[in-house]
Amino acid sequence: MAYPKDQLNADEKVILDLRPHWWFFVEPIGALLAAIAVGVIALAVIQNTVINMIAGVLILVSVVWFGLKYIVWATTNFVVTTDRLISRTGVLTRQGIEIPLERINTVFFKQNLLERFIRSGDLEIESASEQGSSKFTDIRRPLNVQNEIYRQMEGNENRKFDRVGQNMAGGPGISIPEQIEKLDELRQRGVLTDAEFDAKKTDLLRRL
Repeated sequence: MAYPKDQLNADEKVILDLRPHWWFFVEPIGALLAAIAVGVIALAVIQNTVINMIAGVLILVSVVWFGLKYIVWATTNFVVTTDRLISRTGVLTRQGIEIPLERINTVFFKQNLLERFIRSGDLEIESASEQGSSKFTDIRRPLNVQNEIYRQMEGNENRKFDRVGQNMAGGPGISIPEQIEKLDELRQRGVLTDAEFDAKKTDLLRRL
């Protein structure tokens, strides 16, 4: 299920919409294959009714497990947009996290040798949000995703300063104190961080 467009902000675009890597299914598929093997041996060699029934139950349980994992897979979104990072999962009950791109500090990726071969891995994102650090597992091509997040962070930063420039060009001959006042309004609205406001304010004061 693709991430619904009606949950996007104005002018926000989806860059990546990922499901977990197929490695997500390795445990239920392994259990199902093992259960089928036990069932075949029970039917062909042992030929015992009780053991056949146990093998059938094992196969049924494995099929149900796979089905439940598939539902989780189909309802899990790892989304990178032009404004934020979004993770959603769940059917009857939904849970997730949203991290604005401007609050992301560092993106780490981790792969073991097998994961490098199958192009899967984990991402850990450190941010200035309440969660602090968030970990996402079974990410497809995590290095590519890491690079894309950084690209969108840079693009988001550029757009933010474009908006600042447009707001500060509100009229001819706008004075430096008025520009600082507009900057403070943007800071209060969350468009600028305190550090960005201080840096721009210092730059403007030098021009006095």
